[in-house]
Amino acid sequence: MARKSHIDYSAVDKDYLKHRKLQSGAAGWILLAGLGVAYVISGDFSGWNLGLAVGGWGGLLIAFVLMGIMYTCMVFGLAEMSSTLPTAGAGYGFARRALGPLGGFATGMAVLIEYAVAPAAIATFIGGYIEALGLFGLTNSWPVYLATYVVFIGIHLWGVGEALKIMFGITAIAVVALAITVVGLAPHFDAAKLFDIVPDGSAGSSAFLPFGIPGVLAALVFGIWFFLAVEGVPLAAEETEDPKRDMPRGIIVAMMILLVFGALMLILVPGTAGAAAMGESDSPLPEALRAVHGEGSLIADIVNYAGLAGLVASFFSIVYAYSRQLFALSRAGYLPRFLSVTSSRHTPWVALVVPGTLGFILAAATGNGGLLINIAVFGATLSYVLLNLSHIMLRIKEPNLERGYRTPGGVVTTGIALVLAVVALVATFVLDHVAAGITAAVFLVAIAYFWFYSRHHLVASAPEEEFALLEDSERTLK
Repeated sequence: MARKSHIDYSAVDKDYLKHRKLQSGAAGWILLAGLGVAYVISGDFSGWNLGLAVGGWGGLLIAFVLMGIMYTCMVFGLAEMSSTLPTAGAGYGFARRALGPLGGFATGMAVLIEYAVAPAAIATFIGGYIEALGLFGLTNSWPVYLATYVVFIGIHLWGVGEALKIMFGITAIAVVALAITVVGLAPHFDAAKLFDIVPDGSAGSSAFLPFGIPGVLAALVFGIWFFLAVEGVPLAAEETEDPKRDMPRGIIVAMMILLVFGALMLILVPGTAGAAAMGESDSPLPEALRAVHGEGSLIADIVNYAGLAGLVASFFSIVYAYSRQLFALSRAGYLPRFLSVTSSRHTPWVALVVPGTLGFILAAATGNGGLLINIAVFGATLSYVLLNLSHIMLRIKEPNLERGYRTPGGVVTTGIALVLAVVALVATFVLDHVAAGITAAVFLVAIAYFWFYSRHHLVASAPEEEFALLEDSERTLK
């Protein structure tokens, strides 16, 4: 048994990795870009608009710009790290090499919390959407939650290539709906409607910032919803044709698409139907279209149904993300190893089914999408702090490491993202103490499991551990 940096590696049989193998070459950069958009696109249809009710249009605009800068800078850092260390562990793998075993596990768990809980939140939104549309005569959404998990986990079990292509098709429908929304709203834009919320007298309040400076901080979380989960693209590294080339292209193109559509929704939706009304809407895009085209508008109905496709696309893709993060942590021994077993089609079936079962229970037991999404956001912002720190530390510790792509601006770029990530983490805690407390409790239990058990039972042959051990050996020889 080898010992390194207060961790122990235990022996595994020669077939260990044979039963934990993903399907390589399943995705090129176009599918990766589609995956990145799919992760996030539901946020363009709903959720972001609630920031209007706490920050006004000006507050949400500032939040969008700040979080857009944070995500863009972080994406450039992720493009570099994913082209340099292309493993299914992604965030865990990057932090494992940069920050050591504890830092790697902490990052992986923060990502896993985000991705395991977000589908449960989206399932509640899908259920509410179907009820609102009067489909199937449902008055209780738990059958929708169950069907959603069973159907889309089933497609993932079928095979990653098939799943990514179906995901791409669903995402394309949602993107077309966003384009239709732009065409339908643009001729009716009225800038005055952006500022129809009456200032409440808070410090710094005005027509632009009706809730003052505190409103800007409250809106930061909703600014995140425009981009939440795009960082999951590197989780597909081991299933990519050429990760050094395709990873940077895929994630950067996805981010540019999300910036454009997010900005258009932020401007056109409240700019046609009013910021006050849209701040309270469950389906802002179709409501904005009905406000200018009438209640019986065909274009609004099309976007209404396509909004369901957007929710499905995000649910479908984030299921993919949680399975790959759990697979990588389990394969390396940080979590129980049985969770990383793959099927004959090279899909991590246990890592798909176990979190899916827990997610369904969460959705059915709480039915509270708002609480669940805030838990996911808190996990996400914590991972952003650690991911940006990982890029900075890798640049400092290993400046000569061969990189397939180099971040423009280097550590200055990810340094900006790091500062904004810390601000977002604090804002998330202030917004919802309950969600932050639940997330922190789960996170601490996981860290205790690592400290008292799993760090003594790691697998040296796992790719992320091999990358880290190689760096340790090279440093020792110098």
